[in-house]
Amino acid sequence: MKNFRHQHQRPKKNTLVIGREAVIKAMQEGQQLDRIYLQSTVHGPVIDEIRKLATEFGVPINKVPVEKLNGFNISNHEGCVAQISKIQYQDLQQVISFVVDKGEVPLFLMLDGITDIRNIGGIARSAFCFGVHAIIIPEKGVGSLNEDAILTSAGALEQVAVCRVGSLMKAVDELHLNGIKVFASEMKADTDIANSNLAEPCAIIMGGEEHGVYPALMKICDGTFRIPMTGTFDSLNVSVSTGIILYEAMRQRIS
Repeated sequence: MKNFRHQHQRPKKNTLVIGREAVIKAMQEGQQLDRIYLQSTVHGPVIDEIRKLATEFGVPINKVPVEKLNGFNISNHEGCVAQISKIQYQDLQQVISFVVDKGEVPLFLMLDGITDIRNIGGIARSAFCFGVHAIIIPEKGVGSLNEDAILTSAGALEQVAVCRVGSLMKAVDELHLNGIKVFASEMKADTDIANSNLAEPCAIIMGGEEHGVYPALMKICDGTFRIPMTGTFDSLNVSVSTGIILYEAMRQRIS
């Protein structure tokens, strides 16, 4: 594994699409974009077209002040800059079908509100090592899977399929339609992880450390479990928790 010291680096110019028409063209030609940065004060028909295409292709839009765009050290950005995705996002249903057709038991990981790319990188490492078929993320409310995230994952984010969806709620519905149960990690759950059946087709939702899993998402889960702990400390780091849970899933599947 590579060593990585966390730094916030300015994106390289060759990873950016600069200007309104260039961003429109990139989406129309099918180039995968991580996100679009739109100056918060820009309006008009071209901006409306960008928003429409972004919705169609599932590209998140961040409304930002002009200082953010100027910070990319580029000129003539016209209030619009897109960052080219380092990750090739996959369609969730296609991944499910691929896994089932191979005769494997689906194991998916869903991230809800996890924004720290160091945690995402660590989670991706565990996902790759313990046999997760895909990581499911929402368009908004998750850390950017940029070059820094890939470095923290030691390249694992380029090895595990990543499905970016417009709604985690709808993703759960899609998983259910395919016979895949959905579980959430919850510190106050009654069931210990060892007593949960993770050997069956399942997806596991991990929530952000501050707010946990979104309550409406929790309600449509098939069950919750907790990691038993000694002592009085509140909780484990989400990356550590994910590693423990995925190890248990793998242990159940190979025993």
